Amino acid sequence: METSAYAIELKGISKAFGPVQANRDINIAVPRGTIHGIIGENGAGKSTLMSILYGFYRADSGQILINGTPTAIPDSQSAIRAGIGMVFQHFKLVQNFTVLENVVLGAEDGPMLNTSLAKARKSLTDLSREYELDVDPDALIEDLSVGHQQRVEILKALYRQADILILDEPTGVLTPAEADHLFRILKGLKAQGKTIILITHKLREIMETTDNVSVMRRGTMVGTVKTAESSPEELAELMVGRKVLLAVDKAPAQPGDVVLSVQDLRVRDEAGVERLKGVSLEIRAGEILGIAGVAGNGQSELMEALGGMIRASGNVTLKGSPLPLQGPECNGQSRREAGVAHVPEDRHHHGLILDFTAWENVAFGYFNDPKYQKNALLMDNAALRADTARKMETFDVRPPIPGLAAKNFSGGNQQKIVVAREFEQDPDLLLVGQPTRGVDIGAIEFIHKQLIALRDAGKAVLLVSVELDEILSLSDRIAVMFDGQIMGTRERAATDEKELGLMMAGITGKGEAA
Repeated sequence: METSAYAIELKGISKAFGPVQANRDINIAVPRGTIHGIIGENGAGKSTLMSILYGFYRADSGQILINGTPTAIPDSQSAIRAGIGMVFQHFKLVQNFTVLENVVLGAEDGPMLNTSLAKARKSLTDLSREYELDVDPDALIEDLSVGHQQRVEILKALYRQADILILDEPTGVLTPAEADHLFRILKGLKAQGKTIILITHKLREIMETTDNVSVMRRGTMVGTVKTAESSPEELAELMVGRKVLLAVDKAPAQPGDVVLSVQDLRVRDEAGVERLKGVSLEIRAGEILGIAGVAGNGQSELMEALGGMIRASGNVTLKGSPLPLQGPECNGQSRREAGVAHVPEDRHHHGLILDFTAWENVAFGYFNDPKYQKNALLMDNAALRADTARKMETFDVRPPIPGLAAKNFSGGNQQKIVVAREFEQDPDLLLVGQPTRGVDIGAIEFIHKQLIALRDAGKAVLLVSVELDEILSLSDRIAVMFDGQIMGTRERAATDEKELGLMMAGITGKGEAA
């Protein structure tokens, strides 16, 4: 019997959720033993399509072929039996279990767990050696770095004999060195005959790693190209439907006076663990200071302390005046009145009330703005709706309906509502956390232009992002955080990804661990 040249063929796949057509007549063929990229804007239908392939959703119509054989995949167990494994963006690991226990979990041979563990230990040793996955089988997951936890997810799939691996945004929380190692692993898997599907919004990764790439737009497949015969500019245009400026166009910064001065800032969490360990920095008018680092190294606490969301100690001044560090007791309102705007990292928990309308969300933190006041007691809701409509048009929020509940917007459009609210307040200092998280490439271009415009208007910008490319593109100076400390600050023109990556891993400029 002749073996199909394709590991996966999806034919005529359609899926709707009520009136929303998430996938429309999708056709895709993934050659065996290749790395195949899938890219598209927010809401393009990538995740829905992969969820159908992995059995989370059932297609309304269409057919799935695995290695040329029509295959029904009603659930994830069926996908695993068909040789499909999936590594999710947010890992599915039990933190207080060992690597070995996580790998065996759900794949036990029977009631005698010791037998399953013994078998898995040998298999893990063989797989680790064969694919450069080097993980201690007896280590607790909670003690592993994010990069090593990701390797455990790959080992889980390989232990279940997956020949097809789907990876969803796999480098979002990795250092550059960890990302490079991951792609070496993927190329090793490909050399062993495995088929990889890579979902990512990072075009550089697509260009460096994949053999072919499929582009989705608004639920349809608009094209599949050989990666070597394409370019980032062509792929971006296919995704968005228009030409996109990938490089940030900016003139050199013209820094002015110091706007924010931070000295010996310290934060302890509820358990008494010190999360910020004496952070000191300053930002001048007309510059962007980028904070680079792997998630969880104190960036969130830095933004929350400066935004008045948590208690801290130290000395912080804004344009020479002390900034209170009492946390929620000062309600953050004094910061708004002092000229601080804040785009929080987590839009759902700190940026929006999802059940409230867009115009109500635009008012948050700015109730005392004179343009929203009808009189001493009442807000001018009509003025607020009109202002929200203007902001929605300026920031291309879709749909542009001020009365629509925030929960009914896509994640990217929710982010635009938060960004519009804060960017438009003419702040002296802008705190920006993960400004383009979950945002498609067209919106990323727009938000980046707005940040540069604020800098050029003389504003001081503190930017936190786990996207090193974003930090490198936007920042005039870059500070790197590791384990609650500033490892060092560099002029953008005087550093590169390699140096910053080492600092993000806790390695100083002298080549020593911090």
